[in-house]
Amino acid sequence: MDHLVLFKALADGTRLKIVRLLLEHRRCVRALARELDLSEAAVSQHLKVLREAGIVIGQRRGYFMHYDVDRRTLQDLAREIGDQAAAVERTCPPDERNRQNAGARCRSDFSTAGERETKEERQ
Repeated sequence: MDHLVLFKALADGTRLKIVRLLLEHRRCVRALARELDLSEAAVSQHLKVLREAGIVIGQRRGYFMHYDVDRRTLQDLAREIGDQAAAVERTCPPDERNRQNAGARCRSDFSTAGERETKEERQ
């Protein structure tokens, strides 16, 4: 899963609104366009970005394509974000987390020992 593509897709306010609406229930482009007060073409372009990111899936029903959120993709993303946040939390002493510049003082699981020493020397 490419997180950058997911975050870019969700960073747009209109696409985020589309995801929220689709979390309620499936909708076609026309229904989304009416609710968002946008053209069907604009909604289709947003859905294309969401489909390419793997956030939205479409199912043809007669003449219309109905869209739904791929909940598994969003759950995986939320789980990974939670795991990363927990890893950062484990590396930061509790008293440092509350300081305004705690990020500069905390060691990250992602940096090497040499990088940590360099960061500590700078402080």
